[in-house]
Amino acid sequence: MEKRKRVEVCFTPGGYEYFKNDFDIVIVIDVLRATSAICAAFENGVNSIIPVPTIEEAKEYQKKGYLAGAERKGQIVEGFDFGNSPFSYMNPEFRGKDIVLTTTNGTKSLDVAKDAETVLVASFLNLDAICEWIIKQNKDVVCLCSGWQDNFNLEDTICAGAISDYLINTGKFYSTEDSSIAAKYLFQSAKKSHLGFIKSSSHRRRLKNLNLNKDVHYCLTPNQTKVIPILKNGKLVKL
Repeated sequence: MEKRKRVEVCFTPGGYEYFKNDFDIVIVIDVLRATSAICAAFENGVNSIIPVPTIEEAKEYQKKGYLAGAERKGQIVEGFDFGNSPFSYMNPEFRGKDIVLTTTNGTKSLDVAKDAETVLVASFLNLDAICEWIIKQNKDVVCLCSGWQDNFNLEDTICAGAISDYLINTGKFYSTEDSSIAAKYLFQSAKKSHLGFIKSSSHRRRLKNLNLNKDVHYCLTPNQTKVIPILKNGKLVKL
């Protein structure tokens, strides 16, 4: 009988150190909104996305003529034309282009995980596609939640719980960490209505105050794409 593989959930980038050497695949999650925007970008024909942790790095790329997006605390950074709204990436002018992106949380997680064997980007948008691909790899996987400024958040944890629940239900995966078990139960509590469950979450309130409810609804709607972004040589490309 084939040996089962592990799937675990790490709540924040700050906790990744504990997991980093034990897993072949890292799935980076930032539901509201970086990884949702990245999935939307590839679905809409973007060639690659270069994630950078700082605004300064994004500005350097901008000076070289790259399209560059920057978001901090939910808002577009001054001097940039777009942030991390998925709808920004549906611009027909972005097709075939290489885009640079820096965000409050998601690009930080990608930077923290960049040395792993395989780094993937997940959101509710590509949930089934990423789970189906992972099952075929037969490798240990950790879901890295981006959280909010290195604090736990609900939406990333529920998405990680959805992935681990899906994998565990195949009988080919198991979890041992309390974080993973908690994420799975949170997802099971939330699955009838992701939006209803997280309506009082801190980042949902933050985005609502910025009139970004349309983004929230889009980011919480599962399986809108089969795209799986993967990190290769510092760039996210379509798998």
